[in-house]
Amino acid sequence: MYSLIISVLPVIVLAIIIYINDKNKEPAKLLFKLFLSGILSVILTLIISGILEAASPIFKITKDLSFIQLFISIYIGVGLVEEFSKWIMVYLVSYHENEFDEMYDMIVYSTFVSLGFACIENILYVMSKGVYVGIIRAVLSVPGHTFFGVFMGYYLGLAKISSINNNESLEKKNKYLSIIVPTLLHGTFDYLLSLESIIYLLLFLIFVVLLYIYAIKKIKRISNIPRKFKYKDNYCSNCGTKVETNYCPTCGRKNE
Repeated sequence: MYSLIISVLPVIVLAIIIYINDKNKEPAKLLFKLFLSGILSVILTLIISGILEAASPIFKITKDLSFIQLFISIYIGVGLVEEFSKWIMVYLVSYHENEFDEMYDMIVYSTFVSLGFACIENILYVMSKGVYVGIIRAVLSVPGHTFFGVFMGYYLGLAKISSINNNESLEKKNKYLSIIVPTLLHGTFDYLLSLESIIYLLLFLIFVVLLYIYAIKKIKRISNIPRKFKYKDNYCSNCGTKVETNYCPTCGRKNE
């Protein structure tokens, strides 16, 4: 029971924080559906990982791998596979959802899927490796999954804005970024952590601190954009703010 609490508590805390910052609350039914989708994404991850491991030994992480092989294994076999599995659930469940009418909504959706994934992953780790691992993951891995979801949601939100403004090329670009950016962040997180060196551990801690700070700032900024999407409105393709001139009042980017 104690192990289960350690596994689930950080997920609950982060879900509450994300939910509180949403000025216009999303339906509980939708959030629950997204959380369950995150759990299902674990199954998809296991299937894809199994196929990759069967196809090439490079995707089996061992101490025999070189730096380059480990890089490929982690960034593709772990980062890309896990983030794609979460992304496909987010996209299928919520991208065309009628409730998706604000920039911050997609950050909520993506993080709830990520938390569903992190919850099951955490339970599996704690049950197999003990409470101590659960405590470490509560501080590092669970928030990490959450903040990867923040960036996924941010770019999917920009993709939606591009779609509303009938800019198909920019919509595709932001969709790609909604997978690429979380994958790079996830891969860097795992890669630095996997290298047994004081220097890499220091780099990992610096990376985590910067990731947390930047993600939290993004949550606060996007959650303070109150306007709902309207087809007659124009939104900044860089930060999602409603614009009435050629220049965004928030980030200053010129909007063509």
